[in-house]
Amino acid sequence: MKIVYFTHSLLSCWNHGNAHFLRGVLRELIARGHDVTACEPADGWSLSQLLADHGEAGLIPFRRAYPELGSLSFADAGQWQPSVAAADLVIVHEWNDPELVAAVGRMRRDGGRFLLLFHDTHHRAVSDPDAIRAFDLQDYDGVLAFGEALSEVYRRWGWGSRVWTWHEAADRRLFHPPVHEQPREGLVWIGNWGDGERTAELEEYLFRPAQAAGLSLDIHGVRYPAEALQMLERLGVRYHGWAANARAPAIFAQHLATVHVPRRHYARQLPGIPTIRVFEALACGIPLASAPWDDCEGLFRGGEDYLIARNGQEMAAHLRALAADPDLRASLARSGLETIKARHSCVHRVDELLAVIAGLRGAVLEEERMSA
Repeated sequence: MKIVYFTHSLLSCWNHGNAHFLRGVLRELIARGHDVTACEPADGWSLSQLLADHGEAGLIPFRRAYPELGSLSFADAGQWQPSVAAADLVIVHEWNDPELVAAVGRMRRDGGRFLLLFHDTHHRAVSDPDAIRAFDLQDYDGVLAFGEALSEVYRRWGWGSRVWTWHEAADRRLFHPPVHEQPREGLVWIGNWGDGERTAELEEYLFRPAQAAGLSLDIHGVRYPAEALQMLERLGVRYHGWAANARAPAIFAQHLATVHVPRRHYARQLPGIPTIRVFEALACGIPLASAPWDDCEGLFRGGEDYLIARNGQEMAAHLRALAADPDLRASLARSGLETIKARHSCVHRVDELLAVIAGLRGAVLEEERMSA
């Protein structure tokens, strides 16, 4: 099958978490023999920011970790249209220009034989619904939404059975426990500041509890404003800036535990959607403690795969327990990894995607038969 995926960027994961999942999915599709093309705008914001911060050297971790992946960088529609015209399946991510989204839809309407899906991995459907409604999706066959709560939004908008919940997952070719254990110490958190969407939560569930538990804290991420950096310095937190996602397993392997702090929209308006770092951390076998988050879809086994804190005091208590109890750390790591292997790898998500495509093809053939 010829597959085209329009992404904001495949090359850059600078403040672009969807790149993590996309890389794993596309690599798995290639491994199964599919012909895959990723298309990204030549002037994409994430890639531009990465190059401005780190130059071409910033692309080295991606190229080393994913030698089979590359992207078609385009400045105008003429550069991607031949790939789309030859495709069997086209997926367009929501972090794309509305005109591009509409243009691919027009190709589908004007005789395109490919199946066409829209992929939503953000909270704008509830936080800024007009931005999503601005997309012209009338010629799309369906929507892939990264959580059931988000799928319900699209169903209310009239998509009915043409929306499928497609969670993110861990690429187990990259994210796995270290082959050789090394001494571990302190906490680590890999994440971006996030436009103030979890500022108070980070202080309550990460910075203060780490300090109360007497644990060192290392942070990797971007877009930390001056006041955030001042807070980290005041609390004795070691800030390291951007880390390529390909480096995350090695970073996890140096630390005793990590923490999940969801953005406010996912904690309150779109329950059941964890950050992709939960999948990746558990796949790496690092113990995890989570701020309040409603796993309403039962993706994990709360209390077994990770610890749950209802407030900052409970988080501090969990961190003290993790620091003091190697058996607890081992149990959480074992349980979390077991769940990832059973349910939440990119292998599972490709299986789910191919099942969606098979169902759509069957529906299209039935429509053609009925109209003949």
